Amino acid sequence: MCGISGWIDFQRDLTQEQGTIDAMCDTMSCRGPDARGTWVAPHAALGHRRLAIIDLPGGTQPMASPDGDVAIVYSGEAYNFTELRDELRRRGHQFKTDSDTEVVLHGYLEWGPQVAEHLNGMFAFAVWDARTDQLLLIRDRMGIKPLYYYPTEHGVLFGSEPKAILANPLAEKVVDADGLRELFAPVKTPRAAVWAGMREVEPGTIVTVDRTGLHEHTYWTLQAVEHTDDQQTTVARVRELLDDIVARQLISDVPRCVLLSGGLDSSAITALAGLQLARNGEKVRSFAVDFVGQTENFVPDEMRATPDGPYVRDVAEHVGSQHQDIVLDPDTLADPEVRRAAVQARDFPMGLGDMDQSLYLLFKSIREHSTVALSGESADEVFGGYKWFHDPAVREADTFPWFAAVRSQQGQQQSVLAPHISGALSLETFVADSYRDAVAAVPTLDGESAFERRMREISHMHLTRFVRVLLDRKDRMSMAVGLEVRVPFCDHRLVEYVFNAPWSLKTYDGREKSLLRGATADALPKSVVERVKSPYPSTQDPKYAAVLQRQVADLSSSGSEALSLLDEGWLRDALAKDPANIDTPTRYAFERALDLAAWFDIHRPTIKL
Repeated sequence: MCGISGWIDFQRDLTQEQGTIDAMCDTMSCRGPDARGTWVAPHAALGHRRLAIIDLPGGTQPMASPDGDVAIVYSGEAYNFTELRDELRRRGHQFKTDSDTEVVLHGYLEWGPQVAEHLNGMFAFAVWDARTDQLLLIRDRMGIKPLYYYPTEHGVLFGSEPKAILANPLAEKVVDADGLRELFAPVKTPRAAVWAGMREVEPGTIVTVDRTGLHEHTYWTLQAVEHTDDQQTTVARVRELLDDIVARQLISDVPRCVLLSGGLDSSAITALAGLQLARNGEKVRSFAVDFVGQTENFVPDEMRATPDGPYVRDVAEHVGSQHQDIVLDPDTLADPEVRRAAVQARDFPMGLGDMDQSLYLLFKSIREHSTVALSGESADEVFGGYKWFHDPAVREADTFPWFAAVRSQQGQQQSVLAPHISGALSLETFVADSYRDAVAAVPTLDGESAFERRMREISHMHLTRFVRVLLDRKDRMSMAVGLEVRVPFCDHRLVEYVFNAPWSLKTYDGREKSLLRGATADALPKSVVERVKSPYPSTQDPKYAAVLQRQVADLSSSGSEALSLLDEGWLRDALAKDPANIDTPTRYAFERALDLAAWFDIHRPTIKL
């Protein structure tokens, strides 16, 4: 894991711009606290921050080919690098290190851009090929690792995070109407990066930059393929894939652990990791986040029927893991410095509030013990776990399912945006257009029933829109403290296989995530096998909402520029509410206001409508 950055300019002599490439690189020191390196040629400058995971002494970057004509900066992990290295050796390649970066570099020398199709893993890397004067930006199939670029008059800037690009004077810190729509609408538009002029490399995509401009090639997308396996065979295949995936993703030269919430997803990964490590006489290490008094005072709601604590303990005892709870209190969660760190990590004020802060604090605590963590992220998208997958009204809604689910639970909420902002953005039209684009991109299968077609659409939207927000969040919060989080459920082999399994198979026992439950039940305690889906935890302590209200009141008094985006009437009414009875939409809006204020303070964006 690492942070990459770079600058290509076909007119400028970049050997005179060392200070700028250093500044771009250093914005991501948290992503790579172990080393910094740069490689500069007349028209190409590459920067790298390293988090050492594999081959600690030998994986230094940027890395160049033996003749110096090709250079690479690489972020991520190729879980099949040992097999690829063996194959490349048979083809005549010689290796000086044991790192996966060198394997990817030689893979490019052998196969060119098609090297991406040979990789199993999470990755985002850039290759400068002086033989053709081309830059290639390559991103993994599911978009686990981030990669952004900013076209300039004579080339391009790129980086793992927007902050690296924004450190270059050529990049303007402007957010236009399209950028604001990305911030305030529940969608993830392909290639959109919030900042005007900046783009995100699409998952499964290669962007090539040369003297003729930018060119985009998609090397992987989800395809509709007939699923011919029966239930027993399908369950067995899912388990076979998971065993292989977890074994690969446990490979590390530094301490590793698992994230455990007590839900089916994280518990399955914990149990399978425990079985793998036990073969070598090792115990799996697990961590969970909790809140002071959450178990004792838990109140069931529409999203969460049970607290996590008891199930976490059941799994830890069943697996025999070396377990630790990270327990947070309302004041720590609401600490303005913690919020600032979370917003700075994301580069965008996404407004998930305590779920961002708690994730950041969890990862910060884990980093004191481990450098690599395995997560259960994305199992709901792959296996159909969210409650709204199973709600007929939501499934039939002519919009994104997650949007319809929130609207169903909370009703039509008053807009918190200032009228002139709301009018300029036309969010309802934007969401409707985005939804139509998302549906149009879904692959079809001849002979599929209307119901199965609809479930394929819903699954595809989650795997290409919804999951990307969550993967980006997990990457940013973890890398902000130098922790590498791996996501086994995003292995493209598993995603492809389960995507094409019919909905009747995904719910063969009448419940959510039937295939995952069936594939891992033998390794789990009964309590977890029978537990109903519960999302990532959020504090229920009313003290937290009360602290938010006070902070927004202070913000209002300070005249923060961020408040110019919000409706004055809503703000006045929200601040007048009884602190003990702040509802979920109001608390959410407080989070947005505070995140926006932190973002304005960090980046000083120029808003252009």
